[in-house]
Amino acid sequence: MCGIVGIVSRNPVNQSIYDALTILQHRGQDAAGIMTCEGSKLYLRKDNGLVRDVFHTRHMLRLKGNMGIGHVRYPTAGCESSAEAQPFYVNSPYGITLAHNGNLVNAGALKEHLFREDLRHINTDSDSEVLLNVFAHELQRLGKLRINEEDIFAAVAEVHRRCRGAYAAVAMVTGFGIVAFRDPFGIRPLVYGRRETERGTEFMAASESVALDSLGFELIDDVRPGEALFLGADGSMAIRQCADHPRYAPCIFEHVYLARPDSIMDNVSVYKARLRMGEELAEKILRERPGHDIDVVIPIPDTSRTAALQLANKLGVKYREGFIKNRYIGRTFIMPGQQQRKKSVRQKLNAIDLEFGGKNVMLVDDSIVRGTTSQQIIQMARDAGARRVYFASAAPPVRYPNVYGIDMPTSDELIAHGRSVEEIAAEIGADWLVFQDLEDLVEAVRRGNPDITDFDTSVFTGTYVSGDVTPEYLQRLEDQRSDSAKEQRRLADHEVIELHNSA
Repeated sequence: MCGIVGIVSRNPVNQSIYDALTILQHRGQDAAGIMTCEGSKLYLRKDNGLVRDVFHTRHMLRLKGNMGIGHVRYPTAGCESSAEAQPFYVNSPYGITLAHNGNLVNAGALKEHLFREDLRHINTDSDSEVLLNVFAHELQRLGKLRINEEDIFAAVAEVHRRCRGAYAAVAMVTGFGIVAFRDPFGIRPLVYGRRETERGTEFMAASESVALDSLGFELIDDVRPGEALFLGADGSMAIRQCADHPRYAPCIFEHVYLARPDSIMDNVSVYKARLRMGEELAEKILRERPGHDIDVVIPIPDTSRTAALQLANKLGVKYREGFIKNRYIGRTFIMPGQQQRKKSVRQKLNAIDLEFGGKNVMLVDDSIVRGTTSQQIIQMARDAGARRVYFASAAPPVRYPNVYGIDMPTSDELIAHGRSVEEIAAEIGADWLVFQDLEDLVEAVRRGNPDITDFDTSVFTGTYVSGDVTPEYLQRLEDQRSDSAKEQRRLADHEVIELHNSA
């Protein structure tokens, strides 16, 4: 889960890209980067940290040009090296930079082929650098000094044939333009829009429509699965289907948790989808416990508020804000280590005792992943005086890892993996636990756009839409993502720093 943006403007784009990345900060808190283009010159600033910490006035002044791309990173394999901050750059051909959201499941094979056959060197462990080099190689094969938009579309078509997995990307060809493209399943989101100015039309592509809205761009459409959008430095725009067999199957977890509620993706309002999730969940509660004794519904801020409000309305129960959030603590789900994640929960939330005292409380969250956060919040509710604590998840049980760009834990670290609902309830300390049914979740989102033929629901089912995820790949991913593997890398990095400081 990362955030990407590309803008072709009639004015300097540095501030606009900065503002867009700030709006997309919820998609990644690990690193940020901006690359701009002025004529034949490129200007880059990237580093680990939040957008506000990476870019200072001196950096912004150096980011010259009316065209550029930006990225906020969320590490999908636990890497915390600033070398993997994006955008990435290759000088041949033409000077190309790329920012990517997603994950290639055949990155290892591609990296080997790039080295042995395409004679290209990959300097990091990032699959985004692999994607960039595949795109660059396909353009270089054309052997042309000057390219046109047809050449761009041909190169993207070859990327689709070679790359497997999820990718929404923006790539900038120096002095020529920006191309935004999306994998043939449309797993990760990508939208585009226009803004009319006195100096002419400006175009923007981004992960979520809220970034366009905030900068005054009018949403045109989504980049559809397999499509490529070309935004020329001269102000032109063209779009082309580049995949042989595209299939609309976006990641449903975007609507459950990842995206902002004020975004529209794949012509579906995230806010309305979450309202419908609350309705469907309330219907299940009424089916299973028609004589429930719930006194109050309390959301776990922020993502679950929309579903919780509609759930309370449907049940005819009071809705109350029982937890106050510290705005200066990051999203717990995307913190890099389990120890840091545990530590942050009590720092992030504080209970209002009078909303809990002597009541049967229904807590609502968007999902349950590891269960440690849910466990601590349930205990906070009890400490605040709740008589009984019920728990509702707007998503089904998360039982399998994600391979398409979300750094979910390994199967053994997911609380729902291999456990019944009753066993999960006992683990997190809930008096009663209810999960959304998968078919109800799909219906809640699909109702916004019947053209969507399928969703990636792999974290709930273990079935991956690209159809090429092997047990061996899942094992390699587990070796990278497990908390023990991340801790070993952290200790190794610490030892290197200690040796450097003592030298």
